[in-house]
Amino acid sequence: MNSRDAEPALDVSGDKPSPEASAWLSKLGPGLITGAADDDPSGIATYSQAGARFGFNLLWTLLLTYPLMVAIQMISAHIGRVTGRGLATNLQRFAPRRLVWLIVGLLLVANVINIAADIAAMGDAMVLVAPGKAQWYAVGFGLLSVLLQVFIPYQRYVNLLKWLTLVLLAYVATVFVVRVPWAEVLRSTVWPQPAWHKEYLTTIVAVFGTTISPYLFFWQAAQEVEELRADADAQPLRRAPEQVKSQFRRIRFDTLVGMAVSNLVAFFIMLTTATTLHAHGAVDLQSSAQAASALKPVAGELAFVLFAAGIVGTGLLAIPVLAGSAAYAMAGTFHWKSSLDSTFSAARKFYAIIIVATLAGVGINFVPIDPIKALYWSAVLNGVIAVPVMVIMMAVASSTRIMGALKIRGRLRALGWLCTGVMALAVLTMFGAEFLY
Repeated sequence: MNSRDAEPALDVSGDKPSPEASAWLSKLGPGLITGAADDDPSGIATYSQAGARFGFNLLWTLLLTYPLMVAIQMISAHIGRVTGRGLATNLQRFAPRRLVWLIVGLLLVANVINIAADIAAMGDAMVLVAPGKAQWYAVGFGLLSVLLQVFIPYQRYVNLLKWLTLVLLAYVATVFVVRVPWAEVLRSTVWPQPAWHKEYLTTIVAVFGTTISPYLFFWQAAQEVEELRADADAQPLRRAPEQVKSQFRRIRFDTLVGMAVSNLVAFFIMLTTATTLHAHGAVDLQSSAQAASALKPVAGELAFVLFAAGIVGTGLLAIPVLAGSAAYAMAGTFHWKSSLDSTFSAARKFYAIIIVATLAGVGINFVPIDPIKALYWSAVLNGVIAVPVMVIMMAVASSTRIMGALKIRGRLRALGWLCTGVMALAVLTMFGAEFLY
């Protein structure tokens, strides 16, 4: 027996939670963690830039991204739970193998750059509130992330990630320590005054690219497979029709809540920076740590500390998802054993990708690369990857051969194709803005 699998669960609580609380919490997992990880330090920088530069005039984007995120992430979860296989494995059943290799290779590169940007932001945020050098904090955060993923069994690790999502409350709290003109916020959200120029269009694309990212598709599908393996009574839904209703209901609830958390936090970040920084003329931000620093003189010490702490906490949540999604994608492509519940010796190649991706991200912070340009190219790569991945995903999810009678239909299928079309338009806009303006 695997010693890691046999290790007994650690009971750290004196009182057991109520059955109602346990039932509610048990329905939250892959969707909640995926949504929370979407608000990583790089995402915080994007939302902060949007609020600081354009005030309340981009809040409407987060009303639009919510149903689209729900649809595409729910489809990712359905693929994993119905087939019992990760996304990369299913993509190869429908698309040319070399195309999938290219997509997964680009995903790995984009994720490493994103990890580098997130780790750098975490280090910069730490030196705002504690003595030391940002680069060495970055090394510490990278090593901590690797150790947690390699040495903590899956179920315990997932529970840790669930509790870590509470750090996002820091961004909810910041709104209540600044004075917000709620009437103006409501008016701008439902009836914005767009400024159709290059910077505005580019920022819209950045918001969409941040909220709808390919690594999230691979992660949520993989986590459904992990949940399947962790439950001795569960089977892929194609072979267990009696489980379909309850599992689809759980996936729907989990994804609705997770994407709501993601979009609500993004809304509050944009709202906070619009209320404070934009109102005081601080419109040129380059990083999430710079946003935290700029908050201090205009919003006070508490808002500054909450914002900085949130950067570190969300990074600790996002880095494992970025590295893990790359590992799941590589393992699914090349048919390696892949599970966070396996020991290192049982899944060496899978864990090697996690280690290499994370440490490569750390290493980028020690070479003379402009982190803002690197993050820009990461966004470009994510946009380029997202469209073909979503097209193939929609074909897989609509395939009777792969999904059987559980292929997606109706409103979910329509929203999935709408999300794919919106992302394709966003990518075209991103490239077109360089030539048209």
